[in-house]
Amino acid sequence: MKRLTLFLLLIAIGMAGTLHAQQYIYDYKRTADNYFEKKDYYSAAQYYNKALGTFAVKPGEYRPYLVEKSGKTKQKKLKDYELVVYRLAESYRMYNDFANAEKWYAEAVNFDPVQFPLVRYWYAVCLRSAAKYEDALTQFQLFRQSYKGYDEYSNRTAVEIANCEFAMKEMQLPPRYEVIKVAGNINQGGANYAPVPVSSNTFYFTSSRPDSVLIEKNDNPFINTLYVAKGSNASFDSEEKLPIPMEEGMEQGVAAVAPDGNVLYLTRWSVNNGVKKSAIYRSVRQGNEWTAPEALDANINVAGYSSKEPYVSSDGKYFLFSSDRPGGMGKFDLWYCTVNSSGGLSNATNLGTSVNTKDEESAPFYDPAKQVLVFSTDGRTGFGGLDFFSSKGSFTGWSAPENMGYPLNSAKDDLYYAALQANNALQKGYISSDRESVCCLEIFAVRRKAKMAGGQVLDCENGQPLAGAKITLLDSTQRNVLETQTTSTSGSYMFEVDMNRKYKVLIEKENYFSKNFNFDSEQLTMVDSMMNPSVCLKRFEIDKPIVIDNIFYDYNKASLRPESREVLDTLYYLLLDNPKMEIELGAHTDSKGTDIYNLKLSDARAKACVDYLISKGIQKERVISKGYGEARPVAPNTLPNGKDNPEGRQLNRRTEFKVLRN
Repeated sequence: MKRLTLFLLLIAIGMAGTLHAQQYIYDYKRTADNYFEKKDYYSAAQYYNKALGTFAVKPGEYRPYLVEKSGKTKQKKLKDYELVVYRLAESYRMYNDFANAEKWYAEAVNFDPVQFPLVRYWYAVCLRSAAKYEDALTQFQLFRQSYKGYDEYSNRTAVEIANCEFAMKEMQLPPRYEVIKVAGNINQGGANYAPVPVSSNTFYFTSSRPDSVLIEKNDNPFINTLYVAKGSNASFDSEEKLPIPMEEGMEQGVAAVAPDGNVLYLTRWSVNNGVKKSAIYRSVRQGNEWTAPEALDANINVAGYSSKEPYVSSDGKYFLFSSDRPGGMGKFDLWYCTVNSSGGLSNATNLGTSVNTKDEESAPFYDPAKQVLVFSTDGRTGFGGLDFFSSKGSFTGWSAPENMGYPLNSAKDDLYYAALQANNALQKGYISSDRESVCCLEIFAVRRKAKMAGGQVLDCENGQPLAGAKITLLDSTQRNVLETQTTSTSGSYMFEVDMNRKYKVLIEKENYFSKNFNFDSEQLTMVDSMMNPSVCLKRFEIDKPIVIDNIFYDYNKASLRPESREVLDTLYYLLLDNPKMEIELGAHTDSKGTDIYNLKLSDARAKACVDYLISKGIQKERVISKGYGEARPVAPNTLPNGKDNPEGRQLNRRTEFKVLRN
């Protein structure tokens, strides 16, 4: 009887333990689902991982036919397995752990595409974020072939395919920048990003590093706020917060400082029910501290929308920011205001379709010295995620933005460019990127690899260096102006250029004929600088004739000989180099024949020259012809003794031109 009682007791204990274990196992998935629905993806991932251990199916061993051939109970378990794997991948991705997400999406691509239609797309995104561009391209192409929807994902797939193709090509080119992760304790704990240099050895930055006070209160310690970093070059340490008041329930950071150092603009935000709303605030320096930030008015912060990432140009004239307010092109756009002498801001204006896309534009930076806008976007072809782009121009118009290349850009998010020097803003600075992090932005020091191309300008008459000539560097592909210089007494010029790019140089000086030429910087892959051949400019005076040598006509005729056309081609190229110039082309004869005949002949000859130039494409409004006959000799037609002077007659039978307007 005792044995039977003990046996029954053991059975009861065993059954209770089994029921408890089953309930405990069930709780892993239920708990994970709860965290997932609340958008706490980090916690969800931890519990989905635990839930996976309860399934008989092991990662990498799953086969689709197991579901089809199994019974209902087993089918239910396998369906649960699929959902757990999928949501685990989603959870990792949603907090930017793309490496772990990639592993589980690779498993999930074997699942039913009807139930999980976007798995292959996100698998490809994870591969791309790991710079596995060739594999990512294959997956994006497979997704495009199988996906039947016409929506944001089908549109983004085309962008991502272009990104992969672009990145594979660009990464074969020599790097334009050196990128080094900043040492010291600056990148320790949480996210660290958006540096704002305030002196040669100090910058402010935003960080979500754990706050010891909040840890003691058992609150979420990862709260974004502004910190102060001190150091130099690529090593900084930070032990203190910026002494600026915080508001409970808000996070703050991504700041800008006015050139005088006394006004701080910063972003503040809160998250409610998974929705983030941000606004831009203003604080004023008082001694070593800052006043409580006050929100800017509706000109910047439109009710119901977000504004963030303020930036003030180094000359203090422009205030830029990012916002999803009405009137934009899509999600977050870049906007700007002018700043008046008292610090007031004009009405906010959208930077327009030359810069903004239907996707995200973020983190504006503007160099007023070279008129270059730098910003980040995921709406243009790049390496994936947010990439740096630059655009030349002013606030009345911008050139087509250009991707700033590898390694300034990576397969993940790259944003918040900050310059070290206002007078050479794009040479040295800092960026923020999550390229080396599982989850978070970190701060990197960047330095542009300087490649130089130059030359010398001479005076054609004396061969001496020509000072004061205007040299314009243009992109020969897009024809936009990149930079201008003026030659010194040495007649020299030197530009900083990129490798493997085609350029055009335009050389101009008042009362000199302009010239231009093209060059390719391909040879700079092997050296740091290159010199173009010297160029000489020829001086002219308005209405002063210039003889064109070696213009020949058939005897007693106006028809041009072939060798004369070759000479006129030099005048044609001169007119191309000086597109605003208008000239008169004149012909002269010697004194043989009647005045009327010579006038008619010279007029016909001048017209023949003009007709030739027009036939080459010169506008007829720019060239006029005039025959002078024998009226303006430059040498005697006869000698003092009355005999013929062949040399003189030869000089008088001439063709010349003079500049009427330039």
